[in-house]
Amino acid sequence: MSGNIQLLSDTLARARAEGRAALIAYLPAGFPTVDGGIDAIKAVFDGGADVVEVGLPHSDPVLDGPVIQTADDIALRGGVKIADVMRTVRETQEATGKPVLVMTYWNPIDRYGVERFTAELAEAGGAGCILPDLPVQESALWREHAEKHGLATVFVVAPSSKDARLTEITAAGSGFVYAASLMGVTGTRASVGAQAQDLVRRTKATTELPVCVGLGVSSAEQAAEVAGFADGVIVGSAFVKRMLDAPDERAGLEAVRALAADLAKGVRGAL
Repeated sequence: MSGNIQLLSDTLARARAEGRAALIAYLPAGFPTVDGGIDAIKAVFDGGADVVEVGLPHSDPVLDGPVIQTADDIALRGGVKIADVMRTVRETQEATGKPVLVMTYWNPIDRYGVERFTAELAEAGGAGCILPDLPVQESALWREHAEKHGLATVFVVAPSSKDARLTEITAAGSGFVYAASLMGVTGTRASVGAQAQDLVRRTKATTELPVCVGLGVSSAEQAAEVAGFADGVIVGSAFVKRMLDAPDERAGLEAVRALAADLAKGVRGAL
């Protein structure tokens, strides 16, 4: 069974052909429950997201701020397992026909087994993995199995990345490049900042891969700003916060669907 890297590439290319950035949403698996998390991802796709990243909850999420840490804690206390993450990928991909990636730290994959993880993710219809803490120079085993199974390997670049380092990272990656808009952890910000635009410019000089910006985007206006210079706009904490703030699960689903619709207008310049 081959994964869906081609679906991911085609989706990003289609957005570019439409003269807009893609909307990429993030939600953790198992939050607020496994079934509830699946429903939330379907709602986000229904609202207008092009791609969804499914977070694999981790007890020490070094890149994630307090909002996503809270959701991860809820999922972990609920007993979420890697099998539940794979089920989330499978059911949302089958229901929508859209690309679904997993975002995870390296330790869970290392413990689970690279071959087992990539084979199961491909079988579930996954498009690939975002690996924020896997150094490129230590990624050969992962990339070998990901390529074998038709999965994208998305690396993260940061404003601190020197040009030579950007070249090394983008040469090893596939699918797209995740450009962190600022130094720090995930979370909503009042401003995405000029650092992101400079990082995208420098990254694009090294690769033909789409460059998508995350960390800090929470409103349609910010999405429109980032869409002016990036190939994709990644939104995570804002979706999770809508779910956390909702009085019940039904309200949470409506809230994330509405936010996705708002952000979809932003990336299309239709505000």
